[in-house]
Amino acid sequence: MIRITNNAGKLMNIGFTRSVSCTTKLSIDQRWREEKGLPANPNAYGPLSNLPDYTYLDGRATPMGSNQRKRIVKQQEIAAKIVTLNKELDMAKQRFQHLKQKEQEDRQKVMQAKLKPKGKLLLTKQAK
Repeated sequence: MIRITNNAGKLMNIGFTRSVSCTTKLSIDQRWREEKGLPANPNAYGPLSNLPDYTYLDGRATPMGSNQRKRIVKQQEIAAKIVTLNKELDMAKQRFQHLKQKEQEDRQKVMQAKLKPKGKLLLTKQAK
């Protein structure tokens, strides 16, 4: 907006407003990355983030960087959590099978108790 004053000291407003935006919503095409099965953040993993920054020419081991150490510790924690949850899942499956088998045995006991011969049938079976 431009403001112009005239000789009388009155303020005159002449409105020239123009808004131009040249930015995009996302600088990375997220749909393409999603379709290819890639993470949303291209720096999440890969050779640039997982491999060391340098290597020794004589073949010595390169020390780990702090972020690489953090990633390894985080991955170990995730792996331990997966193993724990997998054991819990196996225990739950075994418990379910055990309860199902016990219920079936109880039902079988009830059916055997109900189907006893009575009266003349009981006497004729004992005589045979």
